[in-house]
Amino acid sequence: MIIKMKKDATKKQYQKLAEFLESKHLEIRDVSSKQVHIFGIIGDTSSFEPVDLYAFEGVDEVTRVSTPFKKASRSFKKEDTIIKLKYGVEIGGDQFVMMSGPCSVESEEQLRIIAKTVKQSGARILRGGAYKPRTSPYAFQGLGEEGLKILRRVADEHELLVVTEIPSSDLLPLFEEYVDIIQVGARNMQNFELMKALGKSTKPILLKRGLSATIEEWLMSAEYIMSGGNEQIILCERGIRTFEKYTRNTLDISSTLAIKELSHLPIIIDPSHAAGRWSMIEKLCLASLAVGADGLIVEVHHDPEHALSDGAQSLKPKKYLQMVESLKKMSELLGKKYR
Repeated sequence: MIIKMKKDATKKQYQKLAEFLESKHLEIRDVSSKQVHIFGIIGDTSSFEPVDLYAFEGVDEVTRVSTPFKKASRSFKKEDTIIKLKYGVEIGGDQFVMMSGPCSVESEEQLRIIAKTVKQSGARILRGGAYKPRTSPYAFQGLGEEGLKILRRVADEHELLVVTEIPSSDLLPLFEEYVDIIQVGARNMQNFELMKALGKSTKPILLKRGLSATIEEWLMSAEYIMSGGNEQIILCERGIRTFEKYTRNTLDISSTLAIKELSHLPIIIDPSHAAGRWSMIEKLCLASLAVGADGLIVEVHHDPEHALSDGAQSLKPKKYLQMVESLKKMSELLGKKYR
């Protein structure tokens, strides 16, 4: 429920209304601007009708929010959420943010080679998997804690931020220590115990869309995290499972437009997992920028033929740097700052 106060409403009138709402065990979230005093109500509002609140002096307009996701809703917060990080990186504003690196951290030497390319491109966020939840139990599962340490060391050497995937809530203390952005993989999007734990984290969360998740289900997972107190959510479209077999997944690029209408949260796109083919990555990246995404997460590997995971969807450094130049030119035309 959203309540708009009259322009001449007094502080006393607001306090009287707030006391009533708090007596109903409702949470009040102020989303006012300089021009208008608006606040949202979180909780069970079934005990009264919106029209009942017009009895309070100073109330101008009352609107019931029909979406099941409240805090993530554009109705609840009109302004875009901007995630602010070190090195002046902002996700959700006028910057177009690139997260790049290998699918898996294989060794310190490997990551250092790739991080050099990431830095050269002007990107400020290094991606890499330390823990690798895989479909097959026999596939490479990552270096674990040692992988996190390598990520942190190499990133600090190049003044880069770190984003990597967390597989379970028991690892949260380690991720709080070594990681700047905690990624939730597609298979964990509806791991609600993990979502609750991340709600208590101080780190921004990169929430990937599930393989077969609707946009509403995706936003409800974000709501789980936000309801726990952590509102630093970055959504990530990584393709969904359809009947098509030519690509690894089907990139739902229209989800960017839907999210911009439904939510104030920033959204980035992962074309690597969507296509599964390196030859498609550049054009999908350009399309992502054109459609209004706030950034990209792209896999880069200097020797993809011998990568321990997902070599077929990884760009070689030369191709990656060429693509970045195209993105920079296009971002300038669209009024975005490439980071």
